[in-house]
Amino acid sequence: MPALKLKFITAIGVLCLLIISCSKEEPGFTPAPPPPPASDFVVPTITPTGNERYLNENSDVIFDQQQLHTFEIDIPDASMAQIDANPVAEQYVECMLTFDGESISPVGIRYKGSIGAFVNCLSGTDWANPSGHKTCTKLSMKVKINWNDTDDKFYGLKKLQFHSMNHDDSHMRERLGYWFYRQMGVPAPRSVHARLVINGEFVGVFALTEQIDGRFTRYNFDDGDGNLYKEIWPLRMDGQPYAEQDFINKLKTNEEDNPSAALIRGFAQNIADASEEDLQAVIASKMNITEIISHIVVDRTIRHDDGPFHWYCDGNWCTNHNYYWYEEPSGQTLHLIPWDLDNAFENIIVNTNPVTPIADEWGETSANCQPFPFGWFGVTQWSAACDKLTAGWANFSTEYDQIKQSFIDGPLSEAQTSAMLDAWSNQIRDAVIEARTTHSDAISQSVWQAAVDELKTQLAYAREN
Repeated sequence: MPALKLKFITAIGVLCLLIISCSKEEPGFTPAPPPPPASDFVVPTITPTGNERYLNENSDVIFDQQQLHTFEIDIPDASMAQIDANPVAEQYVECMLTFDGESISPVGIRYKGSIGAFVNCLSGTDWANPSGHKTCTKLSMKVKINWNDTDDKFYGLKKLQFHSMNHDDSHMRERLGYWFYRQMGVPAPRSVHARLVINGEFVGVFALTEQIDGRFTRYNFDDGDGNLYKEIWPLRMDGQPYAEQDFINKLKTNEEDNPSAALIRGFAQNIADASEEDLQAVIASKMNITEIISHIVVDRTIRHDDGPFHWYCDGNWCTNHNYYWYEEPSGQTLHLIPWDLDNAFENIIVNTNPVTPIADEWGETSANCQPFPFGWFGVTQWSAACDKLTAGWANFSTEYDQIKQSFIDGPLSEAQTSAMLDAWSNQIRDAVIEARTTHSDAISQSVWQAAVDELKTQLAYAREN
């Protein structure tokens, strides 16, 4: 008898035995229903026992620089289709999160990003006004642990942010940039790489970057319960402070606690009123000069040109973005926190990004402090040093030169940057290859490696120039 026919008959026999044995049921026995297909996944409600690692360990587990963690997300197909249809809506849907063998459910998930994050990844044709359905495998995502306003936490965190890095073939800019800031003593988010699996399918490598919120401030500051503001500068373009309510409207902590913005508002007023001779002393009274100048040195070295020193203009009114301010109550001090580094490093050697380049060197001004067009797209900008606070920082030239040299000799040195980039490359290489074999729009290993090598060249140029 042919072997194939024998195997078929044997399989039928085994199946019959299983059917016979299963039919021998005790009275009142009801067989368990078969597991539902993936399309019928229902998000469960999992009540923790209290012994889970995610309840008893802190966020250092998540941001361990020595590990490439995998995060698994299970979402009902209907919910997946809902957010895929309109990612710009940034609407949360329920899902289950599994990490290191433990599941927490339900949690919320949505796509996230500004204009740049959606470029070439949505069906809409106007890149400046993102719209339409998802067309890329990867989009940046945010997981909200405290779903439905619960007090749940995950390794001490309330949110996880997975950044797609779609416009960074090296997959290194964000992690490296934040590492530079932190190495120089600047309070900045932690960032590591992570594998993301959705409904059983490996999606790709993401940058898992720390949310800037109350958990962040309590981790980074001795007194972490102060006010955190997103994207409001102390002074308006006309040199006058914003109103206190404007600051309160930008709060990311303490919103419900009858907040006062007197500290940052008072600092702004003192800057506006200060003479040129007194300006540095006024700044030093509320800021750690080593910290803020270190922030500026890193920012200008990595060309974070989409950050707080790029003032974009709409008509004759200009503002900046991609930063936070934190007020530390006990010391009555202010701290500038960097954010959104996906476009950093691009313009180190030449201005390759058509939107972000800054025309001026640090502390310089152009066009008599009037808005002017610059870059391939002619995007209108305003010189950062026309802002009185920024001009005051630029006057700390001795400190700037000393800290710049410390940065060049330390974290930016060839030895340290190559060691970190090589270690991180070894962490994610297999995942980069896996992504390419799974998804046609993932970059190849050769493209990725060439981008890492190009980043090393850019860093060498930064050290020398």
